[in-house]
Amino acid sequence: MTFPSSTRRRFGVQSALAAAWVASPAVLGAQPAASAAGRVRIAVGGQSALYYLPLTVADQLGFFTAEGLEVSLHDHAGGALALQSVQAGEADVCCGAYEHTLRQQIAGHAYRSLVLLGRAPQLALGASVRTWPLRNVSSFKGMRVGISAPGSSTQFVASLWLSQAGTPLNEVAFVGVGAGDSALAALRQGRVHALCQSDPLLTLLEQRNEVRLLCDLRTLKGSQEVFGGAMPGACLYAPQAFVQRQPRQAQALVHAMVHALKWLQTAGPADLARVLPQGYLLGNRAAYLTAFGKVRETLSPDGMMPDEAPVTALRAVARLQPELAPSKVELGRTYTNEFVRRAKAKFSV
Repeated sequence: MTFPSSTRRRFGVQSALAAAWVASPAVLGAQPAASAAGRVRIAVGGQSALYYLPLTVADQLGFFTAEGLEVSLHDHAGGALALQSVQAGEADVCCGAYEHTLRQQIAGHAYRSLVLLGRAPQLALGASVRTWPLRNVSSFKGMRVGISAPGSSTQFVASLWLSQAGTPLNEVAFVGVGAGDSALAALRQGRVHALCQSDPLLTLLEQRNEVRLLCDLRTLKGSQEVFGGAMPGACLYAPQAFVQRQPRQAQALVHAMVHALKWLQTAGPADLARVLPQGYLLGNRAAYLTAFGKVRETLSPDGMMPDEAPVTALRAVARLQPELAPSKVELGRTYTNEFVRRAKAKFSV
């Protein structure tokens, strides 16, 4: 199976502000000079999606630079591929779905969420009205479902919904189609019957009556109904070794992300239009803004991981992976709110 090759976009320049950065000495200890410590590579899977909007805002508005960081964003076709790039040493931290930290712990790898971006998965599963037109379906046997990449949160959500609908997963095919324009082309060309994607793509397809929604996790209510509790979405997560070796970088990253989340709480359409690269709009600014209005409530207001959210995520993942039993996963090692608390104090969030 072939996926779009990863692209690397490097943004930002180092700032003298790094020298003035202040944090708890007990946490930071002796650190290298900012010129050596400021470079961070962030892997992301499909950055143009609203799922990653706080990351884009932090980068485009210079929030990373203001924290003394020189950040390079490495964009991949899906979250699983972004994680693989961190594992391969091609990136330092990852922006993606929280549930990856759970699976990695079982596999013997320690990853920890540093700041929460979304309070819901912000994904939807929609079937093509042209190639899968049945309105009262009793079976999805033979369906080809377009996902960003194998092992991604899009495959997880689609698998979870299909299994709950009584469809054996070996009766459907999951096809990696990337995100944005490449996913749109896959659906319209008939290479897949359905898409599990984030916005703005699903809103665009809805407005054009090209898909019929099967599952919608783009609202807090929709997510609550499916998962039975607060379900974390995107987060910035890192290997525990990175957190221990580079607490200054970790704190600076979280500062920038919390700053972006605060900005998004009051941002209007004109503000977004000024910040976003035109290619992210999929040629339809109105659809993008409509999609933003729909998912806005799911954005974390402050970056904190709610106490119950990891429990909900583990319960959901265990439905498909029984080996992820609560007794085998130490949830407290998969996230921390320590850095966010300092960022909240800094930005009065």
